[in-house]
Amino acid sequence: MKISNKELTDFLNAANKATYANKDATKSASLRPSSEDYHFEQEDLTYHDTYFGAKDFIGGEIIYKKEIPIWGANYYGYIVSEKTEKSEVYDFLRQALMQEYSGIIPVRGPKEFKNGELKYTNKAEGTLDRFIGVEEIWKGSELLYRCDYRGGFIE
Repeated sequence: MKISNKELTDFLNAANKATYANKDATKSASLRPSSEDYHFEQEDLTYHDTYFGAKDFIGGEIIYKKEIPIWGANYYGYIVSEKTEKSEVYDFLRQALMQEYSGIIPVRGPKEFKNGELKYTNKAEGTLDRFIGVEEIWKGSELLYRCDYRGGFIE
């Protein structure tokens, strides 16, 4: 099953803003014990995001076209600084992920976002076909959070 980069990009942007990044998004019923799940549908595309953990977490996203899995990503994120409250990091992460952006593949957030003392950075290599990346949150010169991610098309 094929999908154009534009169709995938547009769908990822919509799905990302309708799920975890949106603090008001409704979670789906858990698919596995102790998981947190989000579900989004638009036309013949479906997005599932499942993760485990809170302070440190691991998860994955799958996109289906006509119920056939066509694209996916996995991620592992963690708070580096022991003196940082997880709510400070993850509230700011949601803000960053809700931003409109360009110039980077649409799998996490923009290349950079700042608000007050906090700064989000995102570096990705590759294309939607195959990619790897890292996002970080900084407070001044102190690294608070890091998330490594990778993914691409499924055949």
